[in-house]
Amino acid sequence: MPLRLLPLRPPPGRRLRHLLWWIAPTLLAMAVAITVAVNGGPPGFTTGSRAEADQAGAESVPDFAAGLPWPDEGQTSLAVQGAQGVGNLGTRGAQTPVPIASVTKVMTAYVILRDHPLHGDEEGPAITADQQAADESASGTESTAPVRVGRGYSQRQLLQLLLLPSGNNIARLLARWDAGSEEAFVAKMNKAASGLGMDRTTYTDASGIESTTVSTSQDQLKLAREAMQNEALRKIVATPSATVPGVPGTVLNTNTLLRKPGVLGLKTGSSTPAGGNLVWAATAREDGRGPLVLGVVLHQQAGTSAAQGLHAALDRSEKLITAVRAGLAADARRSA
Repeated sequence: MPLRLLPLRPPPGRRLRHLLWWIAPTLLAMAVAITVAVNGGPPGFTTGSRAEADQAGAESVPDFAAGLPWPDEGQTSLAVQGAQGVGNLGTRGAQTPVPIASVTKVMTAYVILRDHPLHGDEEGPAITADQQAADESASGTESTAPVRVGRGYSQRQLLQLLLLPSGNNIARLLARWDAGSEEAFVAKMNKAASGLGMDRTTYTDASGIESTTVSTSQDQLKLAREAMQNEALRKIVATPSATVPGVPGTVLNTNTLLRKPGVLGLKTGSSTPAGGNLVWAATAREDGRGPLVLGVVLHQQAGTSAAQGLHAALDRSEKLITAVRAGLAADARRSA
């Protein structure tokens, strides 16, 4: 009787590996497709993790977020607070720490007001300008605010000089008043940043003049959320101009977007290494109603002049504010 050769079949374990060998590429391709669909957007665009969205009270990221006029350079992060179903609108740009210039002063003011709260229209304690602050007033290489040695200024007045004309000498004066030295105050700033989960931020000075003071748009968005909960800080950054006794003329806010209806702050920053930077806050509607929209635009046209970079940050932020408002209004009409 002739011998019949039976077809060779691998043992059960080998059959399973053989099957996985053929289907693994398909499964991988499906996983990639699902990931792209969930994240929604080209490389470099994220809508925030589900944990971040849940924490912000968001059920989903609105469809209009991907079509916003995101700057094509630097870093940008956006969020909406207080709107049902809306939270993080996304982040564009690699979250690599970059110099933030005078945006640093948001943390300076935050720590000062945490340590020395102001309630209502309180002016706070009188703070005497020292020789260093007065001498630095005449600096031609950085933004300063003129103060006279031996003259007392209220805490609120110094915060105005810090946040409106962006006085670097005022940042250092407040740091010495609060902590005894700028170095000790900077340690407080970094501790506060750590407490807010700003794990890609390092402060090396109180004013932001040092290019070693670095952060990311996502970290600064975390700070903006906290800062805008402070009534005194919120009022000061929304002030287009002010008069401060002992300071000649009118003190103007460097954030010219305050001329736009419903814009409430927050802080500019610019230098050649940092480029143009702006942390901004605006209501969802021009009439001042609706949820609060927060944005951070960093590192615009870095390497150019400070004025050119700041102009770019302001212009791109204004376009984002307009587009976010239009998107929120359209979503509201659809859900009505």
